[in-house]
Amino acid sequence: MENSNNSNCCTPSTKANSEETCCPPTTQNQPQSLGNNFAKSNPNYLKSMFGRTDLMPLWIADMDFKVAEPITQELQRLVNRGNFAYEFNTTKVFDALVNWNVKRHNLKLESQSFIEVTSVLTGISLLIRELSKEGEGVLVQTPVYHQFFKVIRSANRTVVENPLQLRNGHYEMDFEDLEQKLKRLDVKIILLCNPHNPVGRAWKKRELQQLVTLANKYKVRIISDEIHSDIIYSYSSFNSIASFADNSQHIAVIGAPSKTFGMQSISNGYLYVPDMVTYKQVKNTIGSLYLDHGNALSSYATLAAYTKGEEWLEETISYIEETVNWVEGYLRNELPEVKLIRPDGTYQIWLDFSALNLAPDELNQLMIHSAKLALTPGTWFGSNGSQFMRMNIASPLAKIQRAFYQIKKAIKDGVGSATNTNIKSPNCCGC
Repeated sequence: MENSNNSNCCTPSTKANSEETCCPPTTQNQPQSLGNNFAKSNPNYLKSMFGRTDLMPLWIADMDFKVAEPITQELQRLVNRGNFAYEFNTTKVFDALVNWNVKRHNLKLESQSFIEVTSVLTGISLLIRELSKEGEGVLVQTPVYHQFFKVIRSANRTVVENPLQLRNGHYEMDFEDLEQKLKRLDVKIILLCNPHNPVGRAWKKRELQQLVTLANKYKVRIISDEIHSDIIYSYSSFNSIASFADNSQHIAVIGAPSKTFGMQSISNGYLYVPDMVTYKQVKNTIGSLYLDHGNALSSYATLAAYTKGEEWLEETISYIEETVNWVEGYLRNELPEVKLIRPDGTYQIWLDFSALNLAPDELNQLMIHSAKLALTPGTWFGSNGSQFMRMNIASPLAKIQRAFYQIKKAIKDGVGSATNTNIKSPNCCGC
């Protein structure tokens, strides 16, 4: 590889092998293009949440990679057409989702059970409001995606935590605690995350069966956020809540092409509601708010993704899995103080810093002021995440390598080298 000043260093195909040949740190202030305002690197976001702007941003769950070429071509076709009259393609999109799930997950779905929503969080928020009453409980398995807390509390429902158990480097559901929580008459919904964000578990069939059995026993509905279901590594597999055909009262939020294809800014979300009574109830509410359709750009981009994007996805997953392997090997050989909770899927990794014996604020200080990294603090995901950090690895390998070299240096130099000993935990972002 050429020297580190090579402008092409940080490309998706980069295979840097040492600190000397890796890309230089991206810790300098970069001028904001008038054409781009990406949240992860926006100086205003970084300043408000992390206290400084000269950080490598690895905190928001989106990709640094270009989207699949068929998506770009389809969007360009629409732009070149120059005509944006009313145009709806929900039937074609739903058929594409059906075909995709049969091929990718051997999951047979019915196109008439899909409902389009503006985003996954919109769908979850509406479902919570439709399937429970104010003051009732919604159970989550912490540490879990921080926006779950917001959608529950903003609906005036109560968050009920069923903490996951970390055993031998592997997270498991605590079914004994779960049943105790479900016995409370105010718990009406289990908000499942599958694959789980941030710990990366893709729940096995037997685990989901036990969850469904308990939910049925206590007449609790399951809403399953499956937005990461297509980012599954070669050694794992995905099982949808929708595969339990005899339990139609449970709802799969099939997700969106956003995570799968890097379309966060232009995609809609999709609910799969097999119970027709619930389907009509939810469909009527969403329709009354005019939230049940996308636009031509999102619809055609989604069609292109699910009909022509599989080759790109396979290459991308393979690349990210290689990055996971590199991280695991590097930590084992060079930085044993930090442990990787090896994920089954997603492109987030959950890093265990507990061996450093730092308070959460001290850990944040170390990452921000010494390592110069913007990672997602584990405290955002619940109290049992206080010794952890989430890192987005959907970036060129050289960038991820540089991040870990900076972590290693920060740890070896010690916490005392940080510039601000009074740093507080970063504020939670709505992204």
